[in-house]
Amino acid sequence: MSFPVRAITLDLDDTLWPFAPIGARIERVLDDWMREHSPATATMFPVEAMRALRERVWREHPHLAHDLSALRRLTLEIALRDSRGDPALLDAAYEAFYAERNRVEFYPDALEALERIAARLPVVALSNGNADLARCGIDRHFAFQLHAREHGAAKPEASIFLAACERLRLAPGLVLHVGDHVDADVRGAALAGLRSCWLRRDDHPAALADWPHQDVRPDLVFDSLAGLADWLDRQD
Repeated sequence: MSFPVRAITLDLDDTLWPFAPIGARIERVLDDWMREHSPATATMFPVEAMRALRERVWREHPHLAHDLSALRRLTLEIALRDSRGDPALLDAAYEAFYAERNRVEFYPDALEALERIAARLPVVALSNGNADLARCGIDRHFAFQLHAREHGAAKPEASIFLAACERLRLAPGLVLHVGDHVDADVRGAALAGLRSCWLRRDDHPAALADWPHQDVRPDLVFDSLAGLADWLDRQD
């Protein structure tokens, strides 16, 4: 298939890097940090209890679903409060989390492919997560980043896709959104009027072999970001 593409909007977690290893490391790092700086909190909220608290905070505050940073800070605030820890530790505890959250390990193909794509077209980071491009060392490849927290709504809401297109000053049909998530990325982008690319990596947590929806289909499907870079090269 061939069609014009003037810019790329790109998901981050599970698209440029796998998130599961990051999430596991965050739990260990936060537990170690609490054991050093707030032992009572670590005792009351070991890894499994802290995970359960985080999941409860997520459920009880759906109005913050687009703001993962706020949800994480609230989780840490409650853990410190309930364990009678020092509330003044909140900022430092969050920084311990955030530093580890941005220590990413890219998929083997991702960095080279990102460089190739960014050399051809403007690339925008469009994410529901809270990764920081500068901390991850890749901000130079992006025209800008638009997070759900900044926008006020998360993918698959059409408004976040359309806000990116507006900032690019391009019609949605000239923008290709690339991501791993069937609904948040691919279906959401397609319903917003963008072109869509499903990045279906073999190690994806959902491990879907086939496209599950009948109302829309992705314009492109690749198992690596390099596949998209190759496709763009062939459009000349």
